[in-house]
Amino acid sequence: MSRLNLDDFSDLIERPDGAVRRDAEDRRERLAVPPGALGRLDELGEWLTAAQGAVPVRPVERPRVVLFAGDHQVASLDVSGRPAGGAYALVRSVLDGASPLAVLARRMDVPVRVVDAGLDCDPELLPEDVVRRRVRRGGGRIDIEDALTLEEAEQAVRLGMAVADEEADSGTDLVVLGDLSVGGTTAAAVLIAALCGTDASVVTGRGGAGIDDLAWMRKCAAVRDALRRARPVLGDQLELLAASGGADLAAITGFLLQSAVRRMPVILDGVVSAACALVAQRAAFRAPDWWLAGQLSGEPAQAKALDRMALEPLLDQKVTVGEGVGALLALPLVQAAAAFAAELPEREPEPEAVPEAAVAPEDPGAVEKAEAGEG
Repeated sequence: MSRLNLDDFSDLIERPDGAVRRDAEDRRERLAVPPGALGRLDELGEWLTAAQGAVPVRPVERPRVVLFAGDHQVASLDVSGRPAGGAYALVRSVLDGASPLAVLARRMDVPVRVVDAGLDCDPELLPEDVVRRRVRRGGGRIDIEDALTLEEAEQAVRLGMAVADEEADSGTDLVVLGDLSVGGTTAAAVLIAALCGTDASVVTGRGGAGIDDLAWMRKCAAVRDALRRARPVLGDQLELLAASGGADLAAITGFLLQSAVRRMPVILDGVVSAACALVAQRAAFRAPDWWLAGQLSGEPAQAKALDRMALEPLLDQKVTVGEGVGALLALPLVQAAAAFAAELPEREPEPEAVPEAAVAPEDPGAVEKAEAGEG
């Protein structure tokens, strides 16, 4: 099997249909609700119309949450609010219906799919459909070693591509994308800092679980050291994911690229999905046209990545729990935008003005004759 070249995606990904979007904009001008009255929902409806290639837009009826899971050995440096190797507990909570994401998905009746790309636990602890494609157990400590071998990075990207194909083939019409990881925000910060050319302190946040000042300083140091290893391989996205990402981040990158190929819209969640999106944009500059930023999580690296991709978050509720919760909270906005664009009536046409009847000029002589009684 020849080595995967992520730059090839640039030729495979097309932009959403611009002509259809213009038709949607024209239709919006004809709606009874004044233009601008629905705010960003107008823009959302037009974006979804272009993604679907249909006017009026179809309702979002088969959304799905897809979560990629993995552990990062850098968490052993006490840079996370959760213990190293603790991503299994996050996955278990989702599967048992006890996590915030599970509660919300149940309430919204949205199915959830969990994909184990690199958890550090015995496979027997989880269902076969979750663990059957695991790339490796955990990832390398990115401050001193690669997260993956180059072969493992390619395997992880192809895993994400396969999941995207499966979702598109099954009729999923929009994906809510998230991650279940411990140490993932550290790896994400490294990728974003490397791609944006910034220092560790600029991109290092407190993570989904929250950390104190000492842990934040350790996290900054880990990001700084990992950056030294990431910068020499910036020219090759696959090598960058191998050096500084991890199996879950590489899989998410592959998923995002293949979703764009398959014209399947995706809502991004937090800093991890934003980092993967930035790597994917580096490979295929048109790919971000197929994504929405669901929320602003408060992680400085996420804000920097979204700004680089010109993606404006739909929500800012300061949700830091991860798991795709922020992206799932944004789903009703997208569904509402689709409903408005498809179902609001158009204005009644203005009645045509009736032209004034042509009146012949009066004949002064005739008037005089009539007054004189002449016939």
